[in-house]
Amino acid sequence: MNNKLNIDETDRKILSYLIKNARMPFLEIARECGISGAAIHQRVKKMEEAGIIAGSRFNVKPEALGYKVCAFIGITLDHAHKYKTVVKDIAKIPEVVECHFITGNYTFLLKILCKSHQHLMDLLINTLQNIPGISKTESFIALEQPIDKQVNLDIE
Repeated sequence: MNNKLNIDETDRKILSYLIKNARMPFLEIARECGISGAAIHQRVKKMEEAGIIAGSRFNVKPEALGYKVCAFIGITLDHAHKYKTVVKDIAKIPEVVECHFITGNYTFLLKILCKSHQHLMDLLINTLQNIPGISKTESFIALEQPIDKQVNLDIE
């Protein structure tokens, strides 16, 4: 992976269209950018090879599938050297959609989707708190997500 690709204004425009709609046809993007469809393909391929673009995916709304509770869980380990084994155990939990190794009072911050508060409580008591190496958890329940966006291409 070569992360040294310098992207120009056309690449930024291509990325902005793909961020808004990953299913937008390349020919339509080409018309908007004033270049050929082949050029769009080449530029996207270069950005994929450079690690700027990592696949595409559908944005599934968890609530539509019955996941009505979003919680963030701060996790503290009893010993830092258990990091890798704890991550492996956390990765096996289907409700965990993100895991971040962070600075501050916690070792990890997890984003968890559950169907109910009871589901969350069961996950905390019977799953997370039983993972060897986890000494403490603290839960934060999201009430609303007023902002949900990808990287702003205007930020330098």
